[in-house]
Amino acid sequence: MNLSRVISIFLIVIGGFIAFYAQAGANQNQYILVAGIFILMMGVYRISRNIPSKHERENPNETDNEF
Repeated sequence: MNLSRVISIFLIVIGGFIAFYAQAGANQNQYILVAGIFILMMGVYRISRNIPSKHERENPNETDNEF
């Protein structure tokens, strides 16, 4: 696994833990919850930008109207 993917997974785990911790208390801190969700979403974004699109074609000259 490359370093970028490890960092992204680490951000997801840490962000999820922080968001879960902030919401567990009776008097929850809104700022900690927002920070945890932000870190979680940064990790998800970093991973998702490396996933290829479902609609990308292997051959760019290929068309849908082939006979």
